[in-house]
Amino acid sequence: MSTTVERDRVPKQDRSRATRQRLLEAAVACLAEHGWAGSTVAVVAERAGVSRGAAQHHFPTREDLFTAAVEYVAEERSTALRALFPGGPADRRAVVAALVDLYTGPLFRAALHLWVAASNEDQLRSRVTELEARVGRETHRIAVDLLGADESRPGVRENVQGLLDMARGLGLANLLTDDTARRDRVVAQWADLLDRALG
Repeated sequence: MSTTVERDRVPKQDRSRATRQRLLEAAVACLAEHGWAGSTVAVVAERAGVSRGAAQHHFPTREDLFTAAVEYVAEERSTALRALFPGGPADRRAVVAALVDLYTGPLFRAALHLWVAASNEDQLRSRVTELEARVGRETHRIAVDLLGADESRPGVRENVQGLLDMARGLGLANLLTDDTARRDRVVAQWADLLDRALG
């Protein structure tokens, strides 16, 4: 009898996980395409192909849904970034380009909409601030690892943080126009600068 219960439970857990993942992916897509104002739980649920009740079962509030969605995709991107360079420290130009790419896709667009909403909504602000601090620390750690940077040396931490700040700025510029040509030149320049600064 217990084996029947266990067999029934596993598919239900799998379905629950799959539903949660569809909701998270739909939330990021909606936020990137429609912004905060156009991204309601009902809109996300419809896009994910689930009922509003199922969405609220997984994420009781809108804030829960969207902060979880941005965190989920940030973790996925971090995993994908590390997977690009499985051998550890890599060619600096390739690493700089990959880090810049983090800020030019739908995740950054979704995160930006979340930041703007958080600047006007007190309930959301503390959650987004905490999330961004955590994502920022992880991205910095990945950058240090992939660049083979020794942060015990003076100025190295600031150079890595400068790279991430620059990448974020390029991501902002890319929201309005295709900035590919200029971005490629900036990536090449930053890689040269980092080669000299990091040794």
